[in-house]
Amino acid sequence: MTKILSLFSTEHSLAKALQQGDKKAQTHLYDHYSGLMLAICMRYMGNKMAAEDVMLKGFMRIFDKVDQFNFKGSFEGWIKRIMVNEALMKIRSTKSLEVGIEDVSVSHFETEASSSLEESDLLKLIEGLPTGYRTVFNLYAIEGFSHAEIAEKLGVSQGTSKSQLSRARAMLQTKLKVQDTDLITETK
Repeated sequence: MTKILSLFSTEHSLAKALQQGDKKAQTHLYDHYSGLMLAICMRYMGNKMAAEDVMLKGFMRIFDKVDQFNFKGSFEGWIKRIMVNEALMKIRSTKSLEVGIEDVSVSHFETEASSSLEESDLLKLIEGLPTGYRTVFNLYAIEGFSHAEIAEKLGVSQGTSKSQLSRARAMLQTKLKVQDTDLITETK
């Protein structure tokens, strides 16, 4: 934020400059937030090319809709919501949201994540989830949406949201167990 704040005293002054069509504000917004927004899009899309496409469409939507920002909250939060919604629209358009239980074999057991697990490793595990699992997991565990909100956003039932989250967690636990076993084997 320091680069933006050197030109704009606050997030809201940046938003106001954007609403006035300031091209420097657009450049600074993109330069400052593109890395974070790409990471958010990657969590949903699972591959960099699709995430970049969603991010660029999200920035276009931000520039088109910046007049709708009402200065009643965080501008960054407003931007994140747009990116998440853009990712969800892309996922819905591909109709690949729900994965049936028969499509993925999942063992059900409890395990604790290894303390040596890095954030980047966890993000890679999440990226490896099927689209439906990954989407619901991101919305629930990372973005903090309720199952009712997820169901509304994705056009699915609350039960589907809950089952997708349960399956995502089980699959992540399986992957963590395999990764922990691999780490133990490597250290011997």
